[in-house]
Amino acid sequence: MKEILDIKTVHQCNCCLGCQTLHPLASVIRLDDHTDVKQHGIRFDFYTVLLIENSNGDCCCCGRKSYDFSYATMVFLPPEQTFDMTRRRVLPQRGWLLAFHPDLLYGTSLKESIGHYTFFHYRKEEALHLSAREKDKITECLQEMDSELHHPIDRHSQILISRYIELLLDYCTRFYERQFITRENKNKLLIRQADNLLEKYISSGTLRNGTFPTAQYCAEQLKLSPHYFEDLLKFETGKTLTEYFHFKRLEAAKQMLAEQGDTPAAISSLLGFSSVQQFCLWFKRITGSYPNEYRSLQN
Repeated sequence: MKEILDIKTVHQCNCCLGCQTLHPLASVIRLDDHTDVKQHGIRFDFYTVLLIENSNGDCCCCGRKSYDFSYATMVFLPPEQTFDMTRRRVLPQRGWLLAFHPDLLYGTSLKESIGHYTFFHYRKEEALHLSAREKDKITECLQEMDSELHHPIDRHSQILISRYIELLLDYCTRFYERQFITRENKNKLLIRQADNLLEKYISSGTLRNGTFPTAQYCAEQLKLSPHYFEDLLKFETGKTLTEYFHFKRLEAAKQMLAEQGDTPAAISSLLGFSSVQQFCLWFKRITGSYPNEYRSLQN
């Protein structure tokens, strides 16, 4: 069984990495070649953001491909998640580590919005890869935060530190969207695979049991994390999984009516509706025609 270094507090993190504790709930740590963790993995009981400066193949394990930028890589860890870079090394040789405890967020706007930053739930292989300009911007945010941490703690410290963190996370949201654009060809292939997956799910008759595909199910088939899959689908199609699956069900219903000659009752059963009446009303609400009317118009 692998030995895991379990770090409970920000102060313990600072001690392990040879840094002074300036604030008990937040820290910005510069990683360098002297940062060495002997265990096979590390688990932080708080939010952690890693900025990995790419050198010596450090980011080969973080999903970077030829179509990605290669100036730096970012990984986001929620509390209690275990991380390691490679079998040889737990933390990167060079970069930055931002640590902030959930208690820091109480009474701040970030407390309400932290759940919107879904990249904290991405897999390590779904990391963010930065251009030179993006790397400079993130480094600037970290340096500004570090400067605030060196200021004596007063009643403004918590708000200012949390705002710097929120600003950094907002930049990361922008940069992830840019990464979706630069990965356009790869992402369109993933969407086609998702289309095939949902079409097979419909044709298999699984919907008769009232069992709808979940993000977890789709992501596992595509070898993605559920949050990454949902964010990718939303970015590429503008729809949530529920909305997109209803769209696929409608496509299937239209095809069965126009090309296969199935009855509304048979289609209703295959698509998981509780009754043919429910199916007909659903179809009418979306298309403006009842199923039999739609078939007549198509023919």
